[in-house]
Amino acid sequence: MRSIAHPARPTADERHRSVTDRLAERIGNAQVFGHRVADVWDRLRQRRVPSHWTNLFGIVTAACIAVIVVTGIWLMVFYVPSSEPTTYTGSYAPLHGATVSKAYASTMLITFDVPGGRLIRQAHHWAALLLPAAIVLQLVTTFFTGAFRRPRRAMWVILVLVFFAALAGGWSGYALPDDMLSGTGLRIVEGIVLGIPFVGTWMASLLFGGSFPGRIIENLYPLHIVVFTGALLVLVVVRAVMAWRQGPPQFPGRGRTEQNIVGIPLLPTAAVRGGGLFLLVSALLVLISATVVVSPVWLYGPGDPGNAGAGSQPDWYTGFLDGALRLVPPGWEIVWLDRTWTLAVLAPLAVIGLFFAVVATYPFLEEWVTGDRREHHLLDRPRASATRTGIGVAGLIFAGVLWAAGGADIIATAFSLSIEGVIGTLQAALVVGPLIGCTVAQRVCLGLQRKDRDLLEHGFETGRIVRLPGGEYVEVHQPLDETQRARLALPERTPRRARGIARTRAGVTGGAARAVTGPTTARGPQSEKGS
Repeated sequence: MRSIAHPARPTADERHRSVTDRLAERIGNAQVFGHRVADVWDRLRQRRVPSHWTNLFGIVTAACIAVIVVTGIWLMVFYVPSSEPTTYTGSYAPLHGATVSKAYASTMLITFDVPGGRLIRQAHHWAALLLPAAIVLQLVTTFFTGAFRRPRRAMWVILVLVFFAALAGGWSGYALPDDMLSGTGLRIVEGIVLGIPFVGTWMASLLFGGSFPGRIIENLYPLHIVVFTGALLVLVVVRAVMAWRQGPPQFPGRGRTEQNIVGIPLLPTAAVRGGGLFLLVSALLVLISATVVVSPVWLYGPGDPGNAGAGSQPDWYTGFLDGALRLVPPGWEIVWLDRTWTLAVLAPLAVIGLFFAVVATYPFLEEWVTGDRREHHLLDRPRASATRTGIGVAGLIFAGVLWAAGGADIIATAFSLSIEGVIGTLQAALVVGPLIGCTVAQRVCLGLQRKDRDLLEHGFETGRIVRLPGGEYVEVHQPLDETQRARLALPERTPRRARGIARTRAGVTGGAARAVTGPTTARGPQSEKGS
């Protein structure tokens, strides 16, 4: 009899394997861009990231962007980007029979007639308000910790561009409902653009499509949903890719070096924590949107080129621009080249432009002044760089005064003050405030450096008083452990150079020879006096 060959039967282990196990094996063996999924997953599990609160603002930014994109796509279904007039016939009775634009009518439709429309619209607005705040906090923490230094200078520039894209997206979306408040803001924008010599008239005609209000809604809509939002998403993705390739920086500590990252695993620990914060921020935005009214366009009424709302204020993130215009003294105009140069417009634009130019190029300016071209993967405590911290405080005071000036009329009304007195005080604060803030912050940092040096040399006070054999009473000090010493030690510095001329630092303990070479030890850090 001829024997028949039977196929190999599955083993007992293979028979008892679940469908999910076999599916996971197939996915792990799959190829993505020439790499096995299982290998990529293993590398993600092995990668470690620092667990510090300063890393959370990026997740808040991502949550805001996600809410803006999701709600924005939903709003696109019902919104009509048109300035053409129509008669309002919606559910809001006080406006029945009024002539409004189709953009305003569709906004009212979303708010009162579409189920869940007001919630979605307010979530979109609240996320747009929180996004600039999260980016500003990222900028502040990145600046004060020195995370912008090589090799992350380009990431700093991209973060500044992300902030600009968020401002442009918020401003363009602010105008789309075509209500009285947004119309007042657009009228201010038109006046600023017209004040630019030579090209102002052409730019205003191009932006508004003719005389005000023209076709501003039709022109802003594609800018809002395609140009500004697209630029925001592209910049965020590019910065995320660069952050992945360069690795995360970390604060000094025991076992933490330029090459060794001490932290939690990216998968699953950091990913779960980040995902939880992402969902929490999204949920809070929805909760606020369901309970707190924002942008009540039904109270503002439809936009009207012949009227302006009294006490109108821009969204908070553009308040510094309005404040810069308000702080210019009246009558600043000159005639040159047969044209009137309105310095009341040009001066604020020049000051704001110079300020952000310095912010964007600061990593390169600091590197040029200090001559430090090394790669830095360890962050600085703000007190360790007194001059940088002073400059940062000065910048925050400068921007804060401009922002406060944007609500000068509200301040005068709320506190029964004269508007002239409020403006004069803010003008003086704009000049003197940054200087005082820089000096005070620098001195505080130097004092904290001396305190840290004393702790490193003598330890911390225990409160125990002992009597020496000679009759003297002294307090017992407890030495710091290695973790505390590594955290308090000031970072190593190279000699500062200006245009290639090496300069040694003053006040270096241990002699001039060691001051030329620059490095310091953890047990005897030197204070930085103006780096």
